[in-house]
Amino acid sequence: MEIATWIIVCITLLLIVDFSIGRKRHLAQLNKQRFPERKSQLAVFTTGPDLFEDYFAELRQAKKHIHVLFYIVKDDSFGNEFLEILMQKAKQGVEVRLLVDWVGGSLSRKTKQKLKQAGVEFASSQVPKLPFLFYSSQVRNHRKITIIDGAIGYTGGYNVGKEYINKDKKLTPWRDYHLKVKGEGVQDLQKQFLLDWKRTMKVNLLQKEVYFPPLQQGEIRHQLLPSEGNELEQTLFSMIQKAEHKMMIGTPYFIPSDRIFNELLKAVERGVQLTLLVPFTADHILVKEASLRYIRKLISSGGNVYQYKKGFYHSKVFVIDDKLCDLGTANFDKRSMFLNLELNCLIYNQEFIQQVNMILQEDLRDSDEVSLEELNRFNPFRSLKERAAQTVSYFL
Repeated sequence: MEIATWIIVCITLLLIVDFSIGRKRHLAQLNKQRFPERKSQLAVFTTGPDLFEDYFAELRQAKKHIHVLFYIVKDDSFGNEFLEILMQKAKQGVEVRLLVDWVGGSLSRKTKQKLKQAGVEFASSQVPKLPFLFYSSQVRNHRKITIIDGAIGYTGGYNVGKEYINKDKKLTPWRDYHLKVKGEGVQDLQKQFLLDWKRTMKVNLLQKEVYFPPLQQGEIRHQLLPSEGNELEQTLFSMIQKAEHKMMIGTPYFIPSDRIFNELLKAVERGVQLTLLVPFTADHILVKEASLRYIRKLISSGGNVYQYKKGFYHSKVFVIDDKLCDLGTANFDKRSMFLNLELNCLIYNQEFIQQVNMILQEDLRDSDEVSLEELNRFNPFRSLKERAAQTVSYFL
């Protein structure tokens, strides 16, 4: 028994040292990328069937190159339909590159071989590496980016798998927000994909003009913001400080850093109306329990919290004063703030923000408000799970 305890202590210490030094190295080597404000045409999709009908149609129309990055591509019937389109385009002579996160991707060796045989360049992003194996295994590429012929782009919350088109009984219908981009902003999606491709494959394609065709200016002012390390926390902090009247947060996981949570409470104290929308049904163990201590305090301080009841809510959106909308891949949690590679889009167009607000109001109608009485009701099993969640909240 003493030997087993000693082994556990040693392994724990090694993991702590690995994570601590690995994180310091990561922060010291951050590849900070800032894109300017652009003007594009933006469309928002909120259901998987609508999104992927449009997305697959655009993929099939590709003439020159397709660049795709997803956190998750599943080896199920829907994932195979997606991969079949990519293979068909590659066989037609279209350049196709597919980058999938090492943890999120579940493609078999056989499927990867089929992709390569068809001419698709495939790579796994963020493969864990020595000497900091534990830390590097936690840094996930959570971005979702597609660029077609350098002229059409997509980014947002959707991945590729049957649950995203409402084929999973527990998580149906799946509610998410995803952007389609035409115009100036596509060049920044292209650049970010090529930066991530370079990071993975050590191949620099950024100077190839063929990937950056001339683009027309659109009507919607926006800015794409890639983040990793601690950049997202600073962005959110600055946004919260600017809030004057109201804030609306939609997220599947509400596990903010102490700095961000305290700033949210300060905003409520100065009279800002804060509304938080989270799912009632959880898709991962302990994520719901990890959020409860924040939700209790938020409600006690005057915030309003709603749980989405019409399926699973996976949207990532933050609207401030009807003047700024943040929509992208990042969740409102510590993992997105400190570990993941993310990509958000700040949108400044009031007409588009009004459209997002209408979507949010629809989602609120499909939700129930959370009360302190309900959260404080005696539930020993929930309390036990909450304590467990607090110890690992950084990694959820």
